[in-house]
Amino acid sequence: MSGSISPFARCRYGLSRVCSAWTFPRSTFYAQAAPSADPLLPAAKIHAKRGPKTALDDDALLTLIRTDIKDSLFTGEGHRKVHARLHFLAGHKVGRNRVLRLMRVHNLLSPHRTTFAPAKAHDGRIITHAPNVRWATDGAKIWTAEDGWVWLFDLVEHWNGECLGWHVCKIGDRFAAWEPLAQAIANTLGGVPSLPGAARGIELRHDHGSQYLTDYFQSTARFHGFTPSFALLGEPETNGVVERFHRTLKEQIIHGRSYKNLAQLRAAVATFVPIYNHHWRLEKLRYQSPVEARIAFQSTMPLAA
Repeated sequence: MSGSISPFARCRYGLSRVCSAWTFPRSTFYAQAAPSADPLLPAAKIHAKRGPKTALDDDALLTLIRTDIKDSLFTGEGHRKVHARLHFLAGHKVGRNRVLRLMRVHNLLSPHRTTFAPAKAHDGRIITHAPNVRWATDGAKIWTAEDGWVWLFDLVEHWNGECLGWHVCKIGDRFAAWEPLAQAIANTLGGVPSLPGAARGIELRHDHGSQYLTDYFQSTARFHGFTPSFALLGEPETNGVVERFHRTLKEQIIHGRSYKNLAQLRAAVATFVPIYNHHWRLEKLRYQSPVEARIAFQSTMPLAA
């Protein structure tokens, strides 16, 4: 390429100019122009250590490694033990990373040293493609000066992260845990809490907390048509939407602040939730607020005849 002669100037074209005109990367040109490795050489020779030659080449060191592993009284040892015996007992001045490289290339590392990771029970995605497919509820305890620990229960839409209901109380029992759902049924679905089937088809995601496992909570959820969806044991991220809302709420109005009593905390949450729903911008919504995303979604729905 660089040997081309200009028919007018009778000069060689520069490599940069030719690559620029042809939109051809110079790195590719240099890679193709570099002499290729001899295919007759073994893999260990091609990937041999660069720099000054050591007293032991890779073939000799590999032989010592194989011998050490064969003569060892133990099984499943890693490269550190092999290097220690070669370096401190046998007196071979070799680097630990070099021993690791040779053992990795020649599959001499112990297969038992790898970390066992059980298969995930879910595909890693908990966000839905439309509203009213999955709701999530959870509770958190917050300290106040006069009333001690108080409970915050809330309900969050998985699709846009909108808080659909909340309840601050002293006693965190099954009735308190249900209060955010009753608010969402009345305000979001337009249903009547005393009539059945208002939330039919919606999954209700929650953890294995004692409030959610009671007969009252489960039977009331079935009465309204909810499909139970338990967070998976050992995988708290399956309830991550409401957990992320709790983190945001605590960062904004809890951490670094103190509340005198339950009423003061309830007023702070009542102020924060509408601000969050209307102005908190989420990356998953392309930086729209939850309310903006819901209004945009509803505008795309066909009008009922």
